[in-house]
Amino acid sequence: MSNKLCSKQDLEALRKELVNKQQSNKPRIAICNGTACHPYGCVKVIEAFESELVKRGLKDKVSLKATGCHGLCERGPIVLIEPGDIFYQQVKSEDVPEILDETIIKGNVIDRLLYTDPIAGKKIVQQSAVPFYQKQERLILGNNIEITPTAIEDYISTGGYSALAKALFEITPEQIIEEIKRSGLRGRGGAGFPTGAKWDSCRKAPGDIKYVIVNADEGDPGAYANEGLLSGNPHSVLEGLIIGAYAIGARQGYIYVRNEYPLALANMTAALNQAQELGLLGGNILGSGFNFNVRITRGGGAFVCGESTALMASLEGRVGEPRAKYVHTVEKGLWDRPSNLNNVETWSNVPVIINKGADWYRTLGTDGSKGTKIFSLVGKINNTGLVEVPMGITLREIIYDIGGGIRDGKKFKAVQTGGPSGGCLPESLLDLPVDFDELTKAGSMMGSGGMIVMDETTCMVDIAKYFLTFLEEESCGKCVPCREGIKRMRQILDDITEGKGNEEDIGLLERLSATLIDSSLCALGATAPNPVITTIRYFKDEYEAHIKERRCPAGVCKALIHYYIIEEKCPGCGLCVKACPEVAITFMGKKKPVVLDESKCIKCGACYDVCKLEAIGKE
Repeated sequence: MSNKLCSKQDLEALRKELVNKQQSNKPRIAICNGTACHPYGCVKVIEAFESELVKRGLKDKVSLKATGCHGLCERGPIVLIEPGDIFYQQVKSEDVPEILDETIIKGNVIDRLLYTDPIAGKKIVQQSAVPFYQKQERLILGNNIEITPTAIEDYISTGGYSALAKALFEITPEQIIEEIKRSGLRGRGGAGFPTGAKWDSCRKAPGDIKYVIVNADEGDPGAYANEGLLSGNPHSVLEGLIIGAYAIGARQGYIYVRNEYPLALANMTAALNQAQELGLLGGNILGSGFNFNVRITRGGGAFVCGESTALMASLEGRVGEPRAKYVHTVEKGLWDRPSNLNNVETWSNVPVIINKGADWYRTLGTDGSKGTKIFSLVGKINNTGLVEVPMGITLREIIYDIGGGIRDGKKFKAVQTGGPSGGCLPESLLDLPVDFDELTKAGSMMGSGGMIVMDETTCMVDIAKYFLTFLEEESCGKCVPCREGIKRMRQILDDITEGKGNEEDIGLLERLSATLIDSSLCALGATAPNPVITTIRYFKDEYEAHIKERRCPAGVCKALIHYYIIEEKCPGCGLCVKACPEVAITFMGKKKPVVLDESKCIKCGACYDVCKLEAIGKE
């Protein structure tokens, strides 16, 4: 497919041609080829299907697609078969011959490959019946299971680039911006700033040269929502970017991709090349007279480069450091030119809004937060993966109805939203509606879409220390409050978890938090205290147990753990003696309890882990 499309009519003619080719009664097999499925062997599964189809003479009789992320990463590799919406999970390459023989040829369902609901305990045949998907609104992620990310014809056949054609030929740039304003779309990168207002400011900023930028530098621990979208449906991001460039008056765009995202980088590069070949990118797009080019830049792995001004400094080839916010990037951004930066998910919403209209889009979400939000649902939860939910859904619905509840029957303790700078919310807030404003009121934030679930075995003081340690390492060090403040807060938390805390520490942490919020140069420092503030606010009893009782209620902080032998349960089997790396446990003979020398114990927990008779206590 190399003939350039010179008009809107050419695009529609191509779409009809592609749809006609795909309209057949052929069975369709969609295999998740997302990043999370790669360690599970999805590439081998794809290769096995390709080989077996040829061997059976079915290559032209069965449609096979290696698609983007299907969402339920916990159960990958996932294979979806149509007709029938048959959902197979944890598929291995050796399962492929049986799938072709039994399901494709005979129409039978293979019971052992079906998903088992962790709550109801029953097997489910169809994807649409899997609880993980039932409460989602896969507005942006939905096409991931329909298209091969590196095949532009798949994207076009599902309606791709029709929004671009509409924007170029049917509405003015001002009308596009007005439609984005009316939709209520807010930036999905963290701050939630109204997208239309940002576009309008950039369009009105003085200067003939303007830039549009995709922020794909997703550095939050546990977050991969942008990666799943960029690698699974790169053309949706590109289409939104081109529409935004046309509305704003930009002729050059940049996609800043995290270097640790090789699949997203490869698929986005392929998308740019294909769009260029077809005349959807470059000079005189679709014969409209609009010229627009895009370059991809790989990020350097710095978390702070997710901040807009630090990202632009990195694009310019300088150290990724933020600058003062009183100079707005929509007026003086990249190379001091007006620049509009939005994240991957924000740009992907644009084609949907242009095609379906602002009024339709406003039917999704809450008064202040419209549309859907993609989350990376991870942690101590049964169904980890990428979820897309309507704004306003509750935390409880996400964690229990979609996530399948807490693993191993343990009790829910907290959920952190918004990455390392987000807050930790307790069980009492499980019915909180998830939107920008409600999360902020609770002390957390939307962020770029991380959602980490914690159970009763999690120490909230240790969690606060973990995130502050991450932020301390990722701070660029440019401003004193962030550079020194985070370090001092982490040191205080170190003392508390090591049994060296005092009763003044909690108040000092609160005062330091206020200083960082008021005086940090960028959002990294200003939001860094959130994990500390919320864990003190909602889990103060754990801080007090660490400080006053020298005890870690969750049994996580090594310095505060005490191991002991429960003599009446110990048969003297010697397993703990063999497991101890410090020879701190002495074998006293068969049927005699062992003896633990606490002065030698390094509290590694090896003895506790191997003892199946619960003869070793921990407190």
